[in-house]
Amino acid sequence: MIPIRNKKKTLQVTVDGMRKFAFSYVEKYAPSKQQLKTYLLKKYLKTSASNLRKEDIKNLIDVVLSDLEKNRFINDKFYSESKAKSMIQRGNSINKIRNYLIAKGIKDEFIKDTVDKIKDENVDQDFFSAIKICKKKRIGPARTDDNRPLFYKKDISLLARNGFDFETSKKVMDIKKEDYLKIIKLL
Repeated sequence: MIPIRNKKKTLQVTVDGMRKFAFSYVEKYAPSKQQLKTYLLKKYLKTSASNLRKEDIKNLIDVVLSDLEKNRFINDKFYSESKAKSMIQRGNSINKIRNYLIAKGIKDEFIKDTVDKIKDENVDQDFFSAIKICKKKRIGPARTDDNRPLFYKKDISLLARNGFDFETSKKVMDIKKEDYLKIIKLL
């Protein structure tokens, strides 16, 4: 009987080893700079030998990240714009997009540029995103007319949980069924 060997990868704490590991992660997930830094730090602190200090690993990670950023493998500005576009297509509000980017560790200047770009391209983006949510969740104007007053508070609260302000939610909820259907055809 042939013994089964445990072929766990041992992570060597070298710049080349860390760079290869970071390349494979970037290729698979397309993360932001902060996400990659957190991932590498967790991975190397968990599996590396106990004789290395945390500061040494942080310094190696910073070297690898600056190299990846210089060679444009990771770019937070591109990341924020692409995530914002995909989130708008799904019907997310500007507030939800902003909070998502903050949570991913994107710099404030990139977030501000992305939000300004969204507002410049479409004057009332939140309104149209709220319409998409209504269509997707079948709430508000997507409900039958006899059920709309019964579920008004529930629908408003669902829009609020998705990051829409009260004025936008109220504006969407007060749309007539015919106008809603016209807007859906345009989207």
